[in-house]
Amino acid sequence: MNATDFWNDQEAAQKTVAEMQRLRGVVAPLESLVNAGDDVQVLLEFAEEDPASEVELHTAVVQLEKDIDRVELQATMSEPEDICAAYVQVQAGEGGTDSADWALMLLRMYVRWAERRGFKVEEIDISHGEEAGIRNATITISGDYVFGYLKGETGNHRLIRISPFDSAGRRHTAFAAVDISPELDDDFEVDINWDSEVREDTYRAGGAGGQHVNKTDSAVRLTHGPSGVVVQCQNERSQHKNRATARKMLQAKLYQLEMEKRDAELAAKRGSKSKIGFGGATVRNYVLHPEQYVKDARTGTKVGNPQPVLDGDIDTFLEAFLRWTLAEQNN
Repeated sequence: MNATDFWNDQEAAQKTVAEMQRLRGVVAPLESLVNAGDDVQVLLEFAEEDPASEVELHTAVVQLEKDIDRVELQATMSEPEDICAAYVQVQAGEGGTDSADWALMLLRMYVRWAERRGFKVEEIDISHGEEAGIRNATITISGDYVFGYLKGETGNHRLIRISPFDSAGRRHTAFAAVDISPELDDDFEVDINWDSEVREDTYRAGGAGGQHVNKTDSAVRLTHGPSGVVVQCQNERSQHKNRATARKMLQAKLYQLEMEKRDAELAAKRGSKSKIGFGGATVRNYVLHPEQYVKDARTGTKVGNPQPVLDGDIDTFLEAFLRWTLAEQNN
């Protein structure tokens, strides 16, 4: 990077910088642990001579334990795709308007989680519900290890509450499906014959109305014949940009399918091919009535107050899934 011609090739330079940042992300926490361990050793020696130093020693040890726990958690994300950004797709399932509203609530939950961590969020595609909420939406969350953290979210999410859309005030159950795919860079090779295997359809993107209405067929939908995978993008006014994004999404989906074939057990846990509704594999239950709690159907992790979770505080569930996966692998 100190070479005088380093920035002459902007694309290559950006890749090098990104690689450096990834390596720093691995090495820096380990170096920090080593330094913190040395500090604890010094404080231990002080505490043996001066009991008043025990409070500072205790604080340092507690912090070191947290740091070790965080590094161990990152070490569980060892697959090449774990460090990638992620496409997050939310689709309403059974439950009518309630499910559309629930899908929007889930989408907001992931956006808020990303904002808490300082990640960048970009809308790729969205289809609004007839009365409220969304039928489906896709966003990109950009940052290190986004896919690694969120990959366990794939599957069905169930909401139980008193429906705001039921004049009789009855309790309703709504389902929405979440699918997480890694945003791959050029280092990942996916074999696709774009001419013979992929059908491209263009259509007019939806807009806010008035001057914002898109008057050209800029939205792009790609269908991969052999697998049946369908992706679409309409966030850009340019058809060329939408096509490029849709191709990246299709590559991500197909790469994901290959990883699932490589590990059939993981695919079963994800429930990515299950029915969206009753009878499908449920990742998590969000209960707002009569009790109030959120419980993961796989790890058993339970939180008594649903509101912070719906506001994006989902790290407890994400970390529990990673540790549960590690335990399952060890067994």
